[in-house]
Amino acid sequence: MTSLADRDCVPCKGGVPPLTPEQRAPLLAQLEDWQVVDGHHLRRVYSLRDFATALTLVNRIGDIAEEQSHHPDIELAWGKVGVTIWTHTIDGLTENDFIFAAKCDRAYKSGEWRVGSGE
Repeated sequence: MTSLADRDCVPCKGGVPPLTPEQRAPLLAQLEDWQVVDGHHLRRVYSLRDFATALTLVNRIGDIAEEQSHHPDIELAWGKVGVTIWTHTIDGLTENDFIFAAKCDRAYKSGEWRVGSGE
């Protein structure tokens, strides 16, 4: 089975129902530290060692968003990056949201900016 991070988001044209809790559960199990909030969106906060490295991660997530045509809400603070994802077209969660979350996790894990990554 291909990992979520290795897949690409497919544009949602609408008319598709949001994922049910039963459909979300196996996808959420493939992610680390993400939460489904109000059955509507995914949320995670990444911890980083300072503002500059948090900004670097924000920029990388922005690059991924452009590559995937899937655009999250991103919050930047000193040592923290918050990411909130949902499919705006259907106002709920689709498989794309989980794929995008996995790509964000991969970017975070691959960076030297993480807290405890040898600073």
